[in-house]
Amino acid sequence: MTRITETTYRHAVWLRVTHWISAICLTFLLMSGLQIFNAHPALYIGKASDFADPVLAIGSNEDGTRGVTAVLGHELDTTGALGLTMGPQGLQPRAFPAWITLPGEQDLATGRRWHFLFAWILVANGFVYLAFAFASGHVRADLWPRLHELAHIPKAIVAHAKLRFAKGAEARHYNILQKLTYAGLIFLVLPLLVLAGICMSPGLDAAFPWLLAAFGGRQSARTVHFMMASLLLLFVFVHVALVVATRPFNNLRPMITGRYAIEKERES
Repeated sequence: MTRITETTYRHAVWLRVTHWISAICLTFLLMSGLQIFNAHPALYIGKASDFADPVLAIGSNEDGTRGVTAVLGHELDTTGALGLTMGPQGLQPRAFPAWITLPGEQDLATGRRWHFLFAWILVANGFVYLAFAFASGHVRADLWPRLHELAHIPKAIVAHAKLRFAKGAEARHYNILQKLTYAGLIFLVLPLLVLAGICMSPGLDAAFPWLLAAFGGRQSARTVHFMMASLLLLFVFVHVALVVATRPFNNLRPMITGRYAIEKERES
């Protein structure tokens, strides 16, 4: 068998532009969001803060010698990473470290301004993406899973675990795991993230009181917002890891030039 390489056009300009705008927005949103979270590093379920029973709490012990992260009542020592983090003067009580927050120093007002700015840019960019995605048939052809494809999920999981990916004609399309992941992010995770974020604005709460009620209260909405952001961050880590682990230049090129090289095999 002789291996040959064929270059194909994979991603249109509109998809590449909206992808990179989203990447920039999400970076700023993550960093400013952690700044906001640091102002009150605990999550609750319901309408009001239940300080005695948080779902998640990040802080330090009473004498300030250990960083402690409590999840559903179970405490973990996270000294140096969460709760008690390294700063210019050594360890300091702070949920997330300064290097990952925007701004680096504790400044809730500035963090909120950055967060709201990039949140609305992300929303506008999302509407542009969806308009092009539906108009071009990208959603129907590339993102929406077909029922018969669901049977291929176990095979796809094994292939991903072994870093074995489609070649030839199969590489021109997303596999079932990619479709489920991208569709889940676009039509479930991101909308929940945005809607839960809206619930934290008193002005928007007054305009859409039913939305806050749908989430079960502002604290529940804040928890959902944090959870969706965590899922999004997990996706980014896995996404980047797979890009780096499997032909990084060829995987990155479609999001820059639109071109993608496909390996094919033919008889010698």
